[in-house]
Amino acid sequence: MLRLDDLQLLVRTADLGSLSAAARLLDISPAVASAALKRLEQQLQARLFARSTRSLRLTPEGELFLEHARLALQNLEDGRQRLAGSQAGIGGLLQLSAPSDFGRNTLLPWLDEFQRGHPQLRVRLLLGDRVSDLFREPVDIALRYGAPEDSSLVALPLAADNRRVLCASPDYLARHGEPQTVEQLAGHNCLRYMLGGRLHEHWRFQSGKREQSLTVAGDRVSDDADVARRWAVAGAGLVYKSWLDLAGDVQAGRLKVLLPQWRGEATPLNLICAHRAQLSKPVHLLREFVQARCAELLAQAPWHG
Repeated sequence: MLRLDDLQLLVRTADLGSLSAAARLLDISPAVASAALKRLEQQLQARLFARSTRSLRLTPEGELFLEHARLALQNLEDGRQRLAGSQAGIGGLLQLSAPSDFGRNTLLPWLDEFQRGHPQLRVRLLLGDRVSDLFREPVDIALRYGAPEDSSLVALPLAADNRRVLCASPDYLARHGEPQTVEQLAGHNCLRYMLGGRLHEHWRFQSGKREQSLTVAGDRVSDDADVARRWAVAGAGLVYKSWLDLAGDVQAGRLKVLLPQWRGEATPLNLICAHRAQLSKPVHLLREFVQARCAELLAQAPWHG
């Protein structure tokens, strides 16, 4: 295996045009430097320098290998700096917005954990289901379901595999029965919510190449998606929402997944910002942290069972 100090010697010797000068720079004796260079040439089975009593120049093989040696040393230094940076503390103010349900019930405890690991970091969290104007509102990033309509925004995936799931509480199912087909949803009280002024009442499902959809109805609508989830937990009807929003209730037994043979609509979660300049170190670390937590929840999703 090639030694790091031998590669450093090669690069320094090529830069200085002198083995003895490179030895002085690296604080080793000329004899040690000469032995290191011979060792490297033996391992590569190639002559790297053409030597004379007055000059030292790279051979064609040396020129070729020098590029790779420089790149290897630079990659190692880049890795060292990134590691040092990831271990250093982060601070300042991180301003973000998130959907009401995901923000309150899933993201909030994750942020608590993230701040415990970075106690110098301050967080300003805005919750709501309307799309934030990232050019005007005082936020650095937004967590949102689906791709942004504005193509000028930067969108980075957090949970690309996330989907909606159909759920109801055990109490509701005990009183009204469990639907066995998509068509039977027409006979149930479906809890709806509005996003951006648009009512989400057209529910789509997929099983293999088959697709089914229907427009549902019910006695309750809210402009806050978290309210629809709370209504479902209270036994008021069926809810069709992101798995990331409902996973905790399903795992706790407060809700049950219905029609598991049908996949709900894809609803990827993305981190969105107005400019790549806003992807600061705290933002990158938070993205990695949230991605990992989302992956844990998605591993338990019904379509992975």
